[in-house]
Amino acid sequence: MFACKRSLTGTVFSALRVFRTNQVVVSANARRCLSTQTDGEVRIAAILKEKFPLASSLKVVDISGGCGAMYEVHIESSEFKGKRTVQQHQLVNQALKEEIQGMHGLRIFTGVPE
Repeated sequence: MFACKRSLTGTVFSALRVFRTNQVVVSANARRCLSTQTDGEVRIAAILKEKFPLASSLKVVDISGGCGAMYEVHIESSEFKGKRTVQQHQLVNQALKEEIQGMHGLRIFTGVPE
Protein backbone atom coordinates (compact mmCIF):
# COMPACT_ATOMS: atom_id res chain seq x y z
CA MET A 1 0.00 0.00 0.00
CA PHE A 2 2.59 2.59 1.04
CA ALA A 3 6.36 2.49 1.28
CA CYS A 4 8.60 5.03 2.92
CA LYS A 5 12.38 4.82 2.87
CA ARG A 6 14.68 7.41 4.36
CA SER A 7 18.20 7.85 3.14
CA LEU A 8 21.00 10.32 3.73
CA THR A 9 20.13 12.08 0.48
CA GLY A 10 16.40 12.39 1.13
CA THR A 11 13.12 10.57 1.41
CA VAL A 12 11.76 8.27 -1.25
CA PHE A 13 8.08 7.40 -1.09
CA SER A 14 5.33 5.90 -3.15
CA ALA A 15 1.58 5.94 -2.77
CA LEU A 16 -1.23 3.74 -3.99
CA ARG A 17 -3.24 5.28 -6.81
CA VAL A 18 -6.96 4.60 -6.82
CA PHE A 19 -7.72 4.15 -10.51
CA ARG A 20 -11.50 4.56 -10.43
CA THR A 21 -11.42 8.03 -8.91
CA ASN A 22 -7.93 8.98 -10.08
CA GLN A 23 -7.00 10.05 -6.53
CA VAL A 24 -3.83 9.37 -4.61
CA VAL A 25 -4.34 7.86 -1.16
CA VAL A 26 -1.87 9.40 1.27
CA SER A 27 -1.83 7.99 4.78
CA ALA A 28 -0.63 9.70 7.97
CA ASN A 29 2.61 7.73 7.58
CA ALA A 30 3.05 9.22 4.11
CA ARG A 31 2.61 12.74 5.42
CA ARG A 32 5.27 12.07 8.07
CA CYS A 33 7.64 10.80 5.39
CA LEU A 34 7.15 13.98 3.39
CA SER A 35 8.45 16.10 6.28
CA THR A 36 12.15 16.84 6.30
CA GLN A 37 12.89 15.66 9.86
CA THR A 38 11.31 13.30 12.36
CA ASP A 39 10.40 14.49 15.85
CA GLY A 40 13.29 12.47 17.26
CA GLU A 41 15.78 14.06 14.87
CA VAL A 42 14.58 17.54 15.86
CA ARG A 43 14.72 16.71 19.60
CA ILE A 44 18.24 15.25 19.43
CA ALA A 45 19.52 18.13 17.28
CA ALA A 46 18.12 20.65 19.78
CA ILE A 47 19.88 18.91 22.68
CA LEU A 48 23.18 18.82 20.81
CA LYS A 49 22.88 22.48 19.77
CA GLU A 50 22.39 23.39 23.43
CA LYS A 51 25.28 21.21 24.67
CA PHE A 52 27.65 22.20 21.84
CA PRO A 53 26.88 25.86 21.06
CA LEU A 54 30.12 26.22 19.05
CA ALA A 55 29.18 23.41 16.65
CA SER A 56 29.79 24.50 13.07
CA SER A 57 28.05 21.48 11.57
CA LEU A 58 25.32 19.21 12.94
CA LYS A 59 23.27 16.53 11.25
CA VAL A 60 20.97 13.98 12.92
CA VAL A 61 19.44 11.17 10.85
CA ASP A 62 16.96 8.51 11.99
CA ILE A 63 18.41 5.40 10.33
CA SER A 64 15.74 3.07 11.69
CA GLY A 65 13.19 3.94 9.04
CA GLY A 66 11.51 6.63 11.10
CA CYS A 67 10.67 4.65 14.24
CA GLY A 68 13.32 6.34 16.38
CA ALA A 69 15.23 3.20 17.38
CA MET A 70 18.58 4.15 15.83
CA TYR A 71 20.20 7.45 14.92
CA GLU A 72 23.31 8.68 13.19
CA VAL A 73 24.87 11.92 14.44
CA HIS A 74 27.46 13.98 12.55
CA ILE A 75 28.84 16.91 14.52
CA GLU A 76 31.82 19.21 14.07
CA SER A 77 32.72 21.53 16.92
CA SER A 78 35.76 23.46 18.07
CA GLU A 79 34.88 22.11 21.54
CA PHE A 80 36.39 18.79 20.39
CA LYS A 81 39.80 20.36 19.68
CA GLY A 82 42.63 18.54 21.45
CA LYS A 83 40.39 15.58 22.36
CA ARG A 84 40.79 12.06 21.03
CA THR A 85 37.90 10.57 19.05
CA VAL A 86 36.80 8.40 21.97
CA GLN A 87 36.65 11.48 24.22
CA GLN A 88 34.60 13.36 21.61
CA HIS A 89 32.16 10.45 21.42
CA GLN A 90 31.93 10.31 25.21
CA LEU A 91 30.90 13.97 25.25
CA VAL A 92 28.11 13.28 22.74
CA ASN A 93 27.00 10.19 24.66
CA GLN A 94 26.86 12.21 27.88
CA ALA A 95 24.82 14.95 26.20
CA LEU A 96 22.31 12.36 24.93
CA LYS A 97 22.32 10.21 28.08
CA GLU A 98 18.53 10.32 28.61
CA GLU A 99 17.63 9.78 24.93
CA ILE A 100 20.04 6.86 24.51
CA GLN A 101 18.08 4.83 27.06
CA GLY A 102 15.21 4.51 24.58
CA MET A 103 17.37 3.77 21.53
CA HIS A 104 18.54 0.54 19.97
CA GLY A 105 21.74 2.13 18.68
CA LEU A 106 23.59 5.36 17.95
CA ARG A 107 26.31 6.03 15.36
CA ILE A 108 28.48 9.02 16.17
CA PHE A 109 30.78 10.87 13.79
CA THR A 110 32.69 13.81 15.29
CA GLY A 111 35.30 16.22 14.06
CA VAL A 112 36.97 19.56 14.53
CA PRO A 113 36.22 22.25 11.92
CA GLU A 114 39.15 23.25 9.72
